[in-house]
Amino acid sequence: MNDKTKKLITAVASCAFFLTSVAHADQLSDIKTKGSLTCGVLDIFEPFGFTDISTRTVTGYDVDVCSGIAKRLGVKAEIKPVADAARIPELQQGHMDILAAGLAYTPQRAAQIDYSDSYYTSNNVLAVKVSRGYTKVDDLAGKRVSFVKGTISEPFIREALPTAKPVGYEDISTAFTVLVQNKVDAFSTSEEATQKLINRLGADASKYAVLNPPIGHEFWSIGVRKGEPAMLEAVNGALRDMESSGEMQAIFDKWLGAGTLYKMSRSFKVQPVNSQKN
Repeated sequence: MNDKTKKLITAVASCAFFLTSVAHADQLSDIKTKGSLTCGVLDIFEPFGFTDISTRTVTGYDVDVCSGIAKRLGVKAEIKPVADAARIPELQQGHMDILAAGLAYTPQRAAQIDYSDSYYTSNNVLAVKVSRGYTKVDDLAGKRVSFVKGTISEPFIREALPTAKPVGYEDISTAFTVLVQNKVDAFSTSEEATQKLINRLGADASKYAVLNPPIGHEFWSIGVRKGEPAMLEAVNGALRDMESSGEMQAIFDKWLGAGTLYKMSRSFKVQPVNSQKN
């Protein structure tokens, strides 16, 4: 192979690389061209993403957030159910444009994908029986606290209450039932799950209390593929506009507010993840 041929091959390869890079870096333009935003959500994660049996469609908090982002990009939202374990690989492989699926920030995940501003804060709390007299977190020092094995609740418990005795169970129903049966002094999981369990008790709900402050926080963001700065900026702009317009508050009230089984109040705003971790 002579030098002229080598130079020609190198030039062609360089051009191909450049064109590929441009294509990959222009996801936002591609979305606007096709007129739709494919958003990955969980479909067994009520009230954030779940299948409405009456309509056979996936609905929920995260679906409404995706729709709000799509509207601000001037495109249609296409909702794509995704399994919990497959969330990040599916996004990386381009099977969806963004990911809104209870995606809590961790440094390990942030090395794989980019995170938008946080649009939801999931508080990890401690629930107790009112009759036991516990009114603050420190009252549970040295006490037995139930949680679901494999969840983030255990490290939150150990950090907030180093002398407590965490007791793990395989599922959330059992972990809560042992509190009802007085086999543990407290139960720990996310605020939304705790409030749902308590309020399902009806008249007996008043026998339980959630202690403040929370013992931990998870900051949920929209996942965006690495190397897509324009896409990330567009998503952040949409989230901030949804916050300032009141749409984010309306979504919260619809799915978690006073008129729902959760009866929660919103204590957070759309903010960069780092500002909320500090």
